[in-house]
Amino acid sequence: MHSTQQSESVSQYQTISNSIPTLQEAVLIENPGLDARIVVREDVPVGAPGPYEVLVQLSFTGVCGSEVRALHGWGSYDPIVGHEGIGSVVKLGNHVSESLLGRKVGVKWLYRACGECSVCVRGFSNNCPKQLNTGKQRPGTLQQYVVADSRYLTPIPGGISDEEAAPLLCAGLTMVGAVSMLDNALSRRDWVVIQGAGGGLGHLGVQIASRMRGLRVIAVDTGHEKRRFTETMGAEAYIDYMADDVERAVMDLTGEGAHAVIVFPGSEDSYRIAPKLVRSMGTIVCVGLPHNDFHLPVPVTQCTIKGAMVGTEEQMTECE
Repeated sequence: MHSTQQSESVSQYQTISNSIPTLQEAVLIENPGLDARIVVREDVPVGAPGPYEVLVQLSFTGVCGSEVRALHGWGSYDPIVGHEGIGSVVKLGNHVSESLLGRKVGVKWLYRACGECSVCVRGFSNNCPKQLNTGKQRPGTLQQYVVADSRYLTPIPGGISDEEAAPLLCAGLTMVGAVSMLDNALSRRDWVVIQGAGGGLGHLGVQIASRMRGLRVIAVDTGHEKRRFTETMGAEAYIDYMADDVERAVMDLTGEGAHAVIVFPGSEDSYRIAPKLVRSMGTIVCVGLPHNDFHLPVPVTQCTIKGAMVGTEEQMTECE
């Protein structure tokens, strides 16, 4: 899929809308579960934007771990998944400013929130219980054109490529949201352990925690390549969980334990050890999702346990 440069003028908009096809190419998941298939179809109808919505011609889309969940049938998703889309606005619905036409934008997980509940009015629309999500209740970005709510688009600034911008719409925003959970609990130069630090989410967390928040990051992962990688990203120390005693290594570095632990992997082992790495009255931030019947061990050290998913619309600006 290739992006086309668009003008913001009304006359060019008429030309753009006349050139929009009625059918498009898209990637769909059929029969989610053990018999799942990924198919490419060329006869998928192009959606029409309704009030407050726009049609975005996509030039690039990223792939998230939730797409794997959709493939395995873990939860209910639209057959067209994806929520890390970059493209240009080519058609407007009613009640949308003409200034959006031709703009390069990002289409992310949050399609729409109610705007009226207690969390929405506090600026946390990402936690709205009535939210709709791209690739879940609405068709996702693994297609050439996608309908999106204009109020939840992210403007993409110049100087950043599509490949760089797309992961920030989900992984980057998730990491900013997770690290921000520590803003009122930690000070600069405090210790934070990041489990899964060399992964797709973790390496962004290392950069945000060390370079944007000034925290001292202990990266936990495995392998020499991950050591070099996480140190380049800003980690002050690295612990190989396959070769080292993680609990002892953290205590040797910090004296009392880390001020906080961020758990990115969804593994049981990561959650079992997390309470042993944090000091008294520290904070554990849970990002990865273990299976539903896993019991999280709760320590008696008066630590705080917080859950984190994607960040807020305001936090999205930190990723730009």
